[in-house]
Amino acid sequence: MKTDNRPWYWIPILSFASGLPYAIIISVSVIMYKNLGINNEDIGIYTSLLYLPWVIKPLWSPFIDLYSTKRKWFLAMQFIIAISFLIVGLTIPLNHFFVISLAIFWVAAFASASNDVASDGFYLIALEKEQQSFFLGIRSTFYRLSMLTGNGLIVIIGGYLEQQYGDKQKAWSYTMIIVGLLMAAITIYNYFTAPRSETTNVKELDTEGSKKSFTAVFASFFQKKQIGLALAFILLFRLGESQLLKMLTPFLIDDIAVGGMGLTTQDVGIIYGTFGVIALTVGGIFGGIAISRDGLGKWMLPMFLAMHLPIIGFVLLSHFHPSSVYYIYATVIAEQFGYGFGFAAFMMYLIYIAEGESKTSHYALATGFMALGMMLPGMISGYIQEYLGYGNFFIWVFLATIPGLLLSRFLIFPKDFGKKSAAIKK
Repeated sequence: MKTDNRPWYWIPILSFASGLPYAIIISVSVIMYKNLGINNEDIGIYTSLLYLPWVIKPLWSPFIDLYSTKRKWFLAMQFIIAISFLIVGLTIPLNHFFVISLAIFWVAAFASASNDVASDGFYLIALEKEQQSFFLGIRSTFYRLSMLTGNGLIVIIGGYLEQQYGDKQKAWSYTMIIVGLLMAAITIYNYFTAPRSETTNVKELDTEGSKKSFTAVFASFFQKKQIGLALAFILLFRLGESQLLKMLTPFLIDDIAVGGMGLTTQDVGIIYGTFGVIALTVGGIFGGIAISRDGLGKWMLPMFLAMHLPIIGFVLLSHFHPSSVYYIYATVIAEQFGYGFGFAAFMMYLIYIAEGESKTSHYALATGFMALGMMLPGMISGYIQEYLGYGNFFIWVFLATIPGLLLSRFLIFPKDFGKKSAAIKK
């Protein structure tokens, strides 16, 4: 694979194509089901189960390495995702829409997880390591921008259509059809912009050029230094965030009488789709620049604190319920900036874990464990929230960030990992 000299043409939208399906399946589905009358417990457990394809994607990631090109893989998967969203839109008005739409979301989730494997591998082999650290912030930013497009623009559209039609089923049916058409347009763009320099017989090779076996790819991952501690860190780092993600939207939409903030669907979309987008973009760019300038060692702890400390804002909102919406804006801005800034460090560590032979499959394994760390806590988040109430729930979420922070202090990696060399800076 030749190094591509025009990564600005394809990295942003390819990253966007990874984030948008994830946002719709994992986050926007929560808003949709909440507005269609599904309770918090069912939302928590069943939408969290949609994480499973991202958890088990390492089981088939070697096939993506060994057969065909990663470009063909991600284009095919993006097409399947587009069709799946169109079908979800058509099934919402039907009886038993919850079960049917969940089944289609499962198909889209498997395609999206496969798309992630192929896109990640394409990124890792198309760029030099120094380019990877620089574009990590850009990649992370556009990934999160796509998620905020889902949580922002798509939710705004859904809320607007709810008001226009006075029929939530029709509104969300049309919204999902729009998402499917958008995904189709993205697939077409990626078809024309993603470089074609990857040959059809690209295989995952070892240092002597021979193809690695399926089992050897997995075995070599678990033979890495500090792998036990690394996996514990990956599983626990997002323990708080995984629960926050599932219950934050219900908190903002639920009536004040039950502890929520009483916002409309459009309000939630506007808050995340405007100020949240700006804050996330700035934070993500700063995160990538900081690591490429000074290396991961200097910035890991400050970045992780930037991710987790804004949760205190939601603790305050849930206890005091300020009447002014500006407090909500301030909390969301702080949370999104911190997330954009801090998540770059976490993803850079995953790249470090994947270093060496079979980096595509090893990166898939690392992100699979990350998804498991999101799925399991998310499944019980609805039950925890119902038991504790929103105020105590956000306190628990904040406390749940501590184990990951503590484990991060024991990780061993080159302190200048991700730092640009002097030659690259010139």
